[in-house]
Amino acid sequence: MKYLNSGIENLNDMNRFKRALDLLNSEDWYPAHDAFEELWHETSGPERITIQAFLQIAVAQLHLENGNKNGATILYGEALGRLTKLGAPDLGFDIDKLGKCIHPLRWILIIYIGVAFYQVDCLVLPESLEASQ
Repeated sequence: MKYLNSGIENLNDMNRFKRALDLLNSEDWYPAHDAFEELWHETSGPERITIQAFLQIAVAQLHLENGNKNGATILYGEALGRLTKLGAPDLGFDIDKLGKCIHPLRWILIIYIGVAFYQVDCLVLPESLEASQ
């Protein structure tokens, strides 16, 4: 049984997904990457696309923190491509809002390549997923 419209099929995976989001929102980029990567490897359905996008956002943030603006720019682009891919599930997130958060950052990096760090505020757990606990 799926939890609400998240696409995450069992409670254990939902808890792990929420933990990965908590790590991302706490700016623990590497542990967030690991948590999303583990879920990504274990997922076989279309949700895999969206989970990989979150994984790439975590790595992009890690690249920014380490001064690798080129790597961050590439990974933000890859994440945006996956999030906007036809048929990619939203996992309960407002993908348009998330895209509007990441897309300008990517262009700032492309144009100015002088940005040191940027906080992604768009990955707050949707209320629909909060209610599933």
